[in-house]
Order: sequence, then structure tokens, then C-alpha cells
Amino acid sequence: MDVPLLSAFYFGSVEHYRLLVQHAKVIIDIGEHYERQTYRTRTSIVGPNGKQDLVLQIARKSGEKMPMRNVGLSYVESWQHQHVHAIRSAYGNTPWFIHYIDEIEEVILKKYDRLIDLDLATMRLGMKWLGLKTEFELSETYIEVTRGEGRGASAASNSTFHSPLATHQLVDLRSLLHPKKPLPPEVTPTPLYAQVFADRHGFIPRMSIIDLVCNSGPDSLACLSVR
Repeated sequence: MDVPLLSAFYFGSVEHYRLLVQHAKVIIDIGEHYERQTYRTRTSIVGPNGKQDLVLQIARKSGEKMPMRNVGLSYVESWQHQHVHAIRSAYGNTPWFIHYIDEIEEVILKKYDRLIDLDLATMRLGMKWLGLKTEFELSETYIEVTRGEGRGASAASNSTFHSPLATHQLVDLRSLLHPKKPLPPEVTPTPLYAQVFADRHGFIPRMSIIDLVCNSGPDSLACLSVR
């Protein structure tokens, strides 16, 4: 059974949830070292002026190496209210905004000590919106993988999971599913769907799950399920 091996993510792109739709199980590695400018701390929306990145502020000395499970959040800057304001400005006129904004605000405005706790809260919220029952396991320790030919990854050599990983074929997407890299071949792009500012900017792919649900509502899962 193929099991995607992922980094944690803040809300996540539509492609993250496409993977969750297509797989019964995923593994989230929270023992890996934190990396800047990744989905761990950002999600992208489409506003009146086009694509906009919403970026979290973390509590970490510059250049300090730290496992994801230990990275803290900084509240020196008012990023929480900036994110809520940006989302309201972008999607206030979309058909389904009213159905999601209360939960979006609740999860963003809550104060979390650790980055991973916020990431997982937003991931679970996205899964709730879509009605997904995908199983996900957390690895507190970094998972070593042996690269296979023509695939993201093959057998893991280090794990702490209840089920033996020997029964799984891991597809390592931790460094490949990245906002600044092309989609890896293991991840199929999400089909086009209606976006509120498409008349100005055209369709902008790889946006946050927030973009999909505010524009498509109950049709979001069907969009992600298209082969």
C-alpha cells in the first residue's frame, strides 16, 4: 500500500487534500528539521490583487536547527489578525464564505505554543470540511528512507509506528511538495474550479484549501476526487 510521507502544513494546498482523498493513510514527520519558506508556515490565497501568501511567525533564532515538534510560534507581530483580515477581504463575497469563516477565525486566533499544534489544527479542519476519514500518523523521530528508482521513496529504516512499515511503500514528499517547486509526478494537479477573482487574474493553481471551500463549498470534495 502506498503511503505518502509528508511534512506538516498550515491549512495546506488543494494538492495536499487531493493526496488525502486518494490515500487511506498518510504519515506526518514532525521529527524532521524545520525549513523556511515551505508549507509548514504558509498558505496562499487569491485576493483582489492576485496571489497572496499568509506567513506564520515562528520563535526561533536565525539559522538554528530544530525539529518541527519543538518549533514555537511568535506573537510579537499581529499575524493572526492580518491573516483573518486578508481572508475576509479575499473571500467575503464568495458563495460559501459564511459557512467557513467562523471556524477559520477560531483556529487562527487561538494561541498555540508550538507551530505543529497550529498546523495539525488547520489540517484537521480541512479534513472536517471535506468529510475525510483519512488516517494520519505522526512520527516524533525523523524517518530515514532509502530512495527507490523512479519513485519518491521506498522502505523506511527508522520508525515509531504501531503498524510495521515493512507493509507500506512510502512515497517521500517532504521536500518535493514545496510551494517554490513544480509539483512532483506523484501528485496530480487539482482540476480547475471557480475562483472569485478569475476575471482579473485567471485561474491560479495550488492555492489553500480555504480558496477551494469558499468558492466551491460542498462540491470541493468532488473536485479533488476527479482523476
